[in-house]
Amino acid sequence: MIHDFKLPENFLWGAAISANQAEGAFQEDGRGISNIDLIPHGQQRMAVKLGNITHPKILSSEYYPSHDGIDFYHRYKEDIALMAELGLKVFRTSISWSRLFPNGDEREANPKGIAFYQNVFTECKKYGIEPLVTLCHFDIPMGLIIKYGSWRNRKVIDCFVRYADTCFREFSGLVKYWLTFNEINIVLHSPFSGAGIAFEEGENKNQTIYQAAHHMLLASAMAVKLAHRYSADNQIGCMLAGGSFYPYSCNPLDVWESVKKEQENLFFIDVQARGHYPSYAKKLFAEKGVHLIIEDGDLDTLKTTVDFISFSYYASRCVSSDINNKVINDGNVVRSVENPYLQASDWGWVIDPLGLRITMNQLYDRYQKPLFLVENGLGAKDVVEENGDIFDSYRIDYLKRHIEAMKDAVEDGVELMGYIAWSCLDLVSASTGEMSKRYGFIYVDKEDNGSGTFSRKKKKSFYWYQKVIKSNGTVLDI
Repeated sequence: MIHDFKLPENFLWGAAISANQAEGAFQEDGRGISNIDLIPHGQQRMAVKLGNITHPKILSSEYYPSHDGIDFYHRYKEDIALMAELGLKVFRTSISWSRLFPNGDEREANPKGIAFYQNVFTECKKYGIEPLVTLCHFDIPMGLIIKYGSWRNRKVIDCFVRYADTCFREFSGLVKYWLTFNEINIVLHSPFSGAGIAFEEGENKNQTIYQAAHHMLLASAMAVKLAHRYSADNQIGCMLAGGSFYPYSCNPLDVWESVKKEQENLFFIDVQARGHYPSYAKKLFAEKGVHLIIEDGDLDTLKTTVDFISFSYYASRCVSSDINNKVINDGNVVRSVENPYLQASDWGWVIDPLGLRITMNQLYDRYQKPLFLVENGLGAKDVVEENGDIFDSYRIDYLKRHIEAMKDAVEDGVELMGYIAWSCLDLVSASTGEMSKRYGFIYVDKEDNGSGTFSRKKKKSFYWYQKVIKSNGTVLDI
């Protein structure tokens, strides 16, 4: 494929962070505790993320990376100025639900929380940067988890709708691009980090997860309706942890396994994009022992669909009908078989640019709605040279190859709104809690144990991405 293909002039080039990985200031100015604040760095991290610790607490013996993040709360002006220098057209971030509603179920929002985000979005506008804002990027107020059991309880729907309504009202004129839930399908793989769900002993986990998902899908549809009511300019999308599931071989059993895994992964987006439960849901629920409680009016509510499909892409997945006799790739929370045709990052995430093109074609063929690639990046160990330079050519190579694949997909006929790299700045890794798993164009001086000055420094990739944006993706050479 020829790579002189030109993207649309209004193509949205951007980069991203999330509140829980970057803001810090976890109890400052009235902010309440969220689920992510209870996920430690170290040996207990995965058990908490998976919901296997029934009532997690903040322990003095553990280190919690989200409590400080990268101090974006106090440094946002400096950081947004760097984003402007980078040339971003769009900055993807999220709102900490518990910064607006400390317990989650208050009737009125915390004014200091409102003021903070108004200041952030105003600063973006000053530089001509459009914010793309996720309402729930894995942030669930602990008050809702303790009082209601998080999304397993329908009462949380009303709390979320009140929160969304507040955001659309207070940030009207500052934000027009919105997402409801970040990587909504991650609730299947990491229930506590994804949706604040910790399991009781003997609980039917599948029943809890899919009932919670039903409530999240209702809340998402209600938020979409509200956003459109506030402004015709508002565009609001859903968000998928993307990446196709390849069959390990051409054995029909492996191919069928990949079909089932694709259905399971796209289940949530099927509802959000099409407005109803997919045809395969009935069998899926039966196989998992799920008896969904659907109240009168729920199915009508779900008919409100999103404006666009956003997704993250880091890697493809590979599945087999006989997974127990295969080498397992443990690099990601989504369990898969090792793909012998692909190399992997230091953390075991396969590097598959063509997989991005495949995923984009599959999503667009399935939904026929605009796509928005809102996360793509490489986690790697960066070395600061004696003179302070950071030569992250491996990151540039990864991003270059994925942007080329993205352009191929657009040339294939895929409608794509924009490309957002993960991430603007180094931040706390959502998967491992490490700072040493760095993704940013901007280096942040913080170590895995929380030490460091938090100072910012531009990497080689910063200057490369600056050229990519300025050329609208025509200049990709290092």
